[in-house]
Amino acid sequence: MRLLGRGVSCVRGGREVFSGLDFEASSGEALAVTGPNGSGKTSLLRLTAGLLAVSGGSIGLEGGEVELTLPEQAHYLGHRDALKPALSVAENLIFWRDFLGGEPFDAGKSLAAVGLDHAARLPAAYLSAGQRRRLSIARLLAVRRPVWLLDEPTNALDTAGQKLFAGLMGDHLSQGGLIIAATHAPLGVQARELRIGGAA
Repeated sequence: MRLLGRGVSCVRGGREVFSGLDFEASSGEALAVTGPNGSGKTSLLRLTAGLLAVSGGSIGLEGGEVELTLPEQAHYLGHRDALKPALSVAENLIFWRDFLGGEPFDAGKSLAAVGLDHAARLPAAYLSAGQRRRLSIARLLAVRRPVWLLDEPTNALDTAGQKLFAGLMGDHLSQGGLIIAATHAPLGVQARELRIGGAA
């Protein structure tokens, strides 16, 4: 499986963010997208996830499920945690499983993998920033998708959380998944770098 971007251009608000960008990542590989603020790192992830329209060039997935689009085979983890505060930790995870069309699963296992099994019945409103991030990461485990698009994935995580997430990313890559991550910090897994220039 290979994710390919060729000659990709992005225009937002009438301003060209970047143009002519080439990139690729294959099964078992991580690609770290780096660059100054405003250079288009988040925009690139959102283009790949199908949340923004590509202004030029193309982004595609070779070797994935033929009947599914790239966005249907990808998880997008933004820098904001999309949680419903009135739902419990477990209910949030089940909501995402149902929304994303995943198979029945044991929510406790996904929560245990991110160290949140003790908080399964707690309303998400009571979680700390780091715990909210861990719950968002649990969503990656609840529904299996080969492509992970991660925007500043270690934000709000303490040292233990960063180490835990590095292990989960390593497991995903070892199972043939691929990762594209916009980051200012080391991912904790071996990654090639794609640097995007632009405004500081």
